[in-house]
Amino acid sequence: MSYLLPALSAVIERRLLINYRLDASVAAEMLPEGLRPQLVDGSAVAGVCLIRLGDMRVPWMPRALGWRAENAAHRIAVEWDDDEGRRRQGVYIPVRHSASWLPVAIGGRLFPGVHRHARFTGSETANRIRVDLAAPDLRVSADVAVVSEWRSRLFATVDDASAFFRAGSTGWSPRRGSAELDGLTLETEQWKVEPGRLLNVESSFFDALPVGSARLDSVLVMRDVPIAWSQPHRALRQAQGAEIAQVG
Repeated sequence: MSYLLPALSAVIERRLLINYRLDASVAAEMLPEGLRPQLVDGSAVAGVCLIRLGDMRVPWMPRALGWRAENAAHRIAVEWDDDEGRRRQGVYIPVRHSASWLPVAIGGRLFPGVHRHARFTGSETANRIRVDLAAPDLRVSADVAVVSEWRSRLFATVDDASAFFRAGSTGWSPRRGSAELDGLTLETEQWKVEPGRLLNVESSFFDALPVGSARLDSVLVMRDVPIAWSQPHRALRQAQGAEIAQVG
């Protein structure tokens, strides 16, 4: 299966990048062949992205018809070697959720990425963001304060964290009924993040991992960032011994 993905633009109205320090051996067991955990000071970097997209549309579509919805993606930072031996980085997304039925209906069929439906609730002010996700297979609750100071054991500064996640802007996820992985790359010329403080975070995805293997680390906040989506030139195969595609 291949997708003819048109040019898509959107606005990140709000994005929480909630990060965990994950035991490298646990992370490796969760990845398909060809991908390996990207380590920071010996730990894998995993997390959940809680993102509200607005004005998602193709260029010719009127703004009034743009798609808007809450979405979530559990992620593991990964790296691989392309066919010229260069190290590439991105994220592996084993599970995606959306409040909109559109990506649930066409994801993995007409559009990259299989999505499951979820109900999102929450509230937001300039200095505090709360998001709750409820789905048959997943529960997430996040309460985050937007602050000026940065706290993290993975990244010394907020600029270090920002650079790490910006470089890993291609996400790979399982393709429906195939050994290949679907890829989507987020592109923007206006990347900007703010530090956050984790007041309370729960994720049944991480709670199900071996005790003590996933430790909350930090959170980045993105707001009002225009973006575009594109596809990597080739798909990534999960099969052992298969060639890993170049991204970008």
